Amino acid sequence: MASTAIDSHLEGLGGSHGGHHPSLQHQFDSLEQQKESSTLGMWMFLVTEVMFFGGLFGAYVVYREKFHGVFAAASHELNVTLGAFNTAVLIGSSLTMALAIWAAQLNKRKQVVLFLLLTIVLGSVFLGVKAVEYKEKFDHHLVPGPHFQPDPAHASAALIEAGDKAQVFFSLYFIMTGIHALHMIIGIGVLAWLTVLSWKGRFDATYYNPLECAGLYWHFVDIVWIFLFPLLYLIGAHAR
Repeated sequence: MASTAIDSHLEGLGGSHGGHHPSLQHQFDSLEQQKESSTLGMWMFLVTEVMFFGGLFGAYVVYREKFHGVFAAASHELNVTLGAFNTAVLIGSSLTMALAIWAAQLNKRKQVVLFLLLTIVLGSVFLGVKAVEYKEKFDHHLVPGPHFQPDPAHASAALIEAGDKAQVFFSLYFIMTGIHALHMIIGIGVLAWLTVLSWKGRFDATYYNPLECAGLYWHFVDIVWIFLFPLLYLIGAHAR
């Protein structure tokens, strides 16, 4: 009896150590250790992103202080309605991203796929609206460079009076929103790949860390826009 119990116990130990989750990489002892390592890596990456965007925001602060009136006049040429709409779209995409992780925790594969697809759709809507805004700037000759010439039929008198100084604002506008859009495009590509993996049943309640890491990235990109919208679109809004 005692021998049988001991043999059974050893067999159980062997099964617990012998079992290998298909998503567990060989350099880790457990899924928990793998999760902590990848999450730490993502946070370190996001710290570098904070420093990168921090430099852009720093440049914005310096030039806004120097050309405050010019920035206020130039910001009036941005479409606040479209900017606010895009803000709502990104907030909605953060919700669907969080719901995708929630669904994975409950082993709801189809809902994971659905919420990831919704996140991709909302991100694509954001980029489409941003493309419309960019086209308006090209049509009105508000793109910095040799052809920068505000159209008197659309531009305010204050912007025309600002002259070439207004190019500083639009340069920062295109750089900051363009880099943000690039991050959105990369994020959509990552989410598309995760959607394929989710459809194949790669993620469940025991393993969904890639979704969490992608979620951290997506939320960060959304937060950046939350800062960009008021800084670029709402300068001197009282003067509209």
